[in-house]
Amino acid sequence: MRRNEPAASEEPLLRPLSARSVVLSLLLGIHPPELSAKELGQLVQGFGIGGSTLRAALSRMVAAGDLRRTDAGYRLSDRLLDRQRRQDESLRPRTRAWDGDWELVVITATGRGPAERADLRTRLAALRLAELREGVWLRPANLERRLPAGLDELAERCTARPARPAGELAANLWPLDAWAGTARALLGHIDRADRPADRLTAFAAVVRHLLADPVLPAVLLPADWPGEALRAAYAGYRRELTGEVRSRVGGA
Repeated sequence: MRRNEPAASEEPLLRPLSARSVVLSLLLGIHPPELSAKELGQLVQGFGIGGSTLRAALSRMVAAGDLRRTDAGYRLSDRLLDRQRRQDESLRPRTRAWDGDWELVVITATGRGPAERADLRTRLAALRLAELREGVWLRPANLERRLPAGLDELAERCTARPARPAGELAANLWPLDAWAGTARALLGHIDRADRPADRLTAFAAVVRHLLADPVLPAVLLPADWPGEALRAAYAGYRRELTGEVRSRVGGA
């Protein structure tokens, strides 16, 4: 049975924009991820967010640990800096030539509570591993990325060559057709979106979708895989957003 069932629909989830999501999208899309309250106020006006709404959102985000107050204004917290790093890596995943080996991670730690187990699952999924069965995670060994601190204390890691054909195994572990269908739908939304709020909403969904791209070797992917087209569209939007920030706030 497939461990990772596709969603019932390939249509992308376009979440309504809140003041928090607009602020985070702006900061996650620029380097360094820091703006003053005045600069944020100038930028969010284009998304229909007023000053009092922005001030309330910033206060809540600082209290929740999303942002840090600095001498210059507001900066992403360490937790969200890690999210920005993963977002950047989703745009330019580091790969190596695939020789047929698979990474295999077997969870060996016991006695963990539900929250700890859920956290570990999230961390393994962020490494673009897929769960074959409970406690057994794997993927083709074609990625270069940092491993979470302390993973070796919780699991055994090795490389293997499964007996099952690689293409069949990949298709069982990841809903590749569903991912591709959603990516193509997102590209269509991007082409039709012309208002700033609509574009930001669409590209927020693009970011979430790229984080779920398994980044498999080309030989294991269906024909006409849209991953690179989606990355190119996102990279273009990042340049557009950076230019908009600089033009509005007068940055270099």
